[in-house]
Amino acid sequence: MLRVVVLVSGGGTNLQAILDAVSNKEITNAEVVAVISNNKNAYALERAKKAGIEARCISPKDYGDREEFNRNLLGGIDEYKPDLIVLAGYLVVIPPEMIRVYKNKIINIHPSLIPSFCGTGYYGLKVHEGALKRGVKVSGATVHFVDEGTDTGPIILQKPVAVLDDDTPEILQRRIMEEAEWKIMPKAIDLIANGKVRVVDGKVKITEGND
Repeated sequence: MLRVVVLVSGGGTNLQAILDAVSNKEITNAEVVAVISNNKNAYALERAKKAGIEARCISPKDYGDREEFNRNLLGGIDEYKPDLIVLAGYLVVIPPEMIRVYKNKIINIHPSLIPSFCGTGYYGLKVHEGALKRGVKVSGATVHFVDEGTDTGPIILQKPVAVLDDDTPEILQRRIMEEAEWKIMPKAIDLIANGKVRVVDGKVKITEGND
């Protein structure tokens, strides 16, 4: 059984999609053992509690400097002995030491088709504002492993979503969540939990079928 820790900062809609997928058996051979947020007021923590999952806040505001926070974040995560760490709208830079310790065991959801509209400065509505400003016809979402760069890790899954003429950043954000993010994040976790994902020479290989 894959032990999953989910890191969140806000409302936790992607977290809810994961919890629902576990409940509905769309994610098999995996359990969410803890939800950790940098924000004590994040509604995602309430979602976790309602599901009977340990919910915890580890905030940079509670520590003297970033190094002390990083040390406590890593220590807090280590307590749960996770096989996979899921960044589901987590708006804190992941410590390099954590990336080294959990190499190819941290995944993130990004609301665009990487490499478009990703990297430093592209997060939240800024991603969709950028897409609309450029007049793109297709956007979407990407699930990828986390490495030392920003949105540069090996891509696991992507799903395109049409951009409509009357879209606003908020409308596009919602459609991408509903049509892409809430589908491919649970699918990626299920694939990993069932041993169907490998990283070979910096690229993800997915084993299809039941073998």
